[in-house]
Amino acid sequence: VRSSGPGGQHVNKTSTTVQLRFDVVGSSSLPRWLKHRVIKIAGSLATNSGSIIIKAKSHRSQIQNKKEAYKRLIRIIKKAANRPKQRKKTFPTRSSIESRIHSKRKHSEKKKLRKHPTRDD
Repeated sequence: VRSSGPGGQHVNKTSTTVQLRFDVVGSSSLPRWLKHRVIKIAGSLATNSGSIIIKAKSHRSQIQNKKEAYKRLIRIIKKAANRPKQRKKTFPTRSSIESRIHSKRKHSEKKKLRKHPTRDD
């Protein structure tokens, strides 16, 4: 596959673009939970068959593009290996609850003052 970008005539003559294909589902080195996360994080790079296709064409030489594609694959796997921390439920403090209720009361009193007086008053 031909690359675009800098390189002049060299770009037109040589195929320096690299496509790295990694079969995530068929890989025996990754645990099952990690396979699902890798495919999820890869997003549009993942295929329906459970593979990841990474294209690298930013460098002028094929060797540098191979290194770049490999680095991207490692970055995706490392990102998938970091499990997100469980969110701890937090509760509002007593003072924040009291201040909220106090402001609601003040607001309701303000609205009550806007009403027309009744005949009983």
